Amino acid sequence: MAAPEPGAILGVDVGGTFTDAVLIAAGGIFTGKSPSTPEDQSAGVVEAVRQVLGKAGMEAGEVGHFAHGMTVATNALLESKGAKTALVATRGFTDLIEIGRQDRASLYRLQAAHPPPLVPPERRVAVDERNGPEGVIRELEPAESERVAEEIEALGVESVAVCLLHSYRFPENEKQIGEAIGRRLGPSVHISLSHDVVGTFREYERAATTEIDAALSPLLAGYLERLARRSAGLGLPEPEIMQSSGGVAGLDEVSAHAAVAVLSGPAGGAAAASMVAGQSGEENLLCFDMGGTSCDVCAVEGGRVHETASKKIAGRPIALPMVDIDTVGAGGGSIAWCDSGGALRVGPESAGASPGPACYGLGGIRPTVTDANLALGRLAAGDELAGGIELDLELALQAIGELAAELGVSTEECAGGIIRVANSEMVRALRVVTVQRGLDPRDFTLLAYGGAGPLHAAGVAGELGITSILVPVTGGVFSALGLAAADRRRDEVQTVLAAEHDLGRETLIELIGEADQTGWDIRYGGQSFELTVNDDSADPARLRELFEAAHEDRYGYSDPSAPIELVTVRRRFIESGPGLAAAPAPDQYLEGPARLDLGEATVWVPEGWKLTGAQGGLLRMFREL
Repeated sequence: MAAPEPGAILGVDVGGTFTDAVLIAAGGIFTGKSPSTPEDQSAGVVEAVRQVLGKAGMEAGEVGHFAHGMTVATNALLESKGAKTALVATRGFTDLIEIGRQDRASLYRLQAAHPPPLVPPERRVAVDERNGPEGVIRELEPAESERVAEEIEALGVESVAVCLLHSYRFPENEKQIGEAIGRRLGPSVHISLSHDVVGTFREYERAATTEIDAALSPLLAGYLERLARRSAGLGLPEPEIMQSSGGVAGLDEVSAHAAVAVLSGPAGGAAAASMVAGQSGEENLLCFDMGGTSCDVCAVEGGRVHETASKKIAGRPIALPMVDIDTVGAGGGSIAWCDSGGALRVGPESAGASPGPACYGLGGIRPTVTDANLALGRLAAGDELAGGIELDLELALQAIGELAAELGVSTEECAGGIIRVANSEMVRALRVVTVQRGLDPRDFTLLAYGGAGPLHAAGVAGELGITSILVPVTGGVFSALGLAAADRRRDEVQTVLAAEHDLGRETLIELIGEADQTGWDIRYGGQSFELTVNDDSADPARLRELFEAAHEDRYGYSDPSAPIELVTVRRRFIESGPGLAAAPAPDQYLEGPARLDLGEATVWVPEGWKLTGAQGGLLRMFREL
């Protein structure tokens, strides 16, 4: 589809510590960073917008496009703080969200810990109805729908999740119950119907995703309403919201289904990374986004960001298309501490924006990764951060010194240990998205961004055997840049369950429909799980060829004689976003040890590494083995 009309483009990304803003206008790219306001993220957004508009000398009314990524849904899920929600399910299946799957992350752990369901047993309502995979087994009577609505009203809930057996194929009963609840309770109660949210088979994952959507949507809708009101007050256009898939969507669409925005924040950086891959000629990138609170990593292979059809977040499955991101609690504000065995630990607790690291001078007294970088000279004392914060070396040394005494080492040794432990956590995450996927990290270039990413990039790359690093000159606000440049995207997912002999060209053309891109979930007959391949050719032979290549890559073998099955078709409707304008190579050359200030981030070039400019507004760090 066509790109939007040209004009000033604004992207704002809310992190745990800072809120980043990027404004792309005729006069260039303007950036801003302000402390996040966790009590109401929209307040920090407004402050960052005012800052970047002031730098550009522009009025809010001159902004033609506003995209936003945030962590409201993520934080609510991590903290299990959803709206008061009820679940409506087919009789006999109301406890499905608690029973889950029989597989366990740690096979030999005798006491496996699972997060409790967001809907407790007393708020689960059974319905006398039943569909099988082929159609109706027990009809849903109108009186039963009214009984369910009456029972929901008595529970006094804010939201309702409706998930009935096989409604991905036969949604009529869910619609009937949703209408009955809507008539009785009105628009004040949010209703999530599973066939609207997920639309694919596998009952547990569909129920769990619908439960999450119902619990988070009222909270996210309230936040987005406040944001829209503040934005209108400034004169900004209504914001579009980044989805977990890496594309933006309208505010109303995301308000209605919060589950699509659980990875809204980090998805912006992944969207920008795919654009960098196209501009730089580096098709294989490992994205390394280290901020103040956490570190998000993902892989770009062949110029395309890795996506997944289902992922566990905070121990809960979400069966929706999303960027395949792994997150660890290691950021600039991660607190260093000594465990009961006398070992140095870093994170996952973070000092956040308030009180922040000790060196901020805002009341923090516990040592953090930022304090360690300052103590080692990788950050400069007196540097001014967002909000006028100046880094105080004495406060950093004092905080690290107390921990060093507890560990029985010098302050410098303790600071070095903090950096090494934090790096090891991030290396582990990068191995999850490479080694555990059958990929060799040495075949990738590390793309480092976020406020702290360029500081740690060389240390992380060294442990993985990576010899080349790219750092955007806008690295400190790179995720916000990705928001501003991202495509608009809508996903449709349909369970098909068709044998290979039923997959003629005409059938595939019909399944593709008007989609701009199409993904196909395919498996060998008898397998329980499938692989996704992307192809728009509607050629059955081509689909088989792509599936066998993917199977060979993932499992080390393929079987040309075995029949295949098409399980799911994934249609993507994409409207091109503003994109990133080509930028010249920065005029830079450094040999380590050296430090380079980018404004919103600092690059640390260790001894043995060199830094130079690269096409696309990038810096390249490299070393020879």
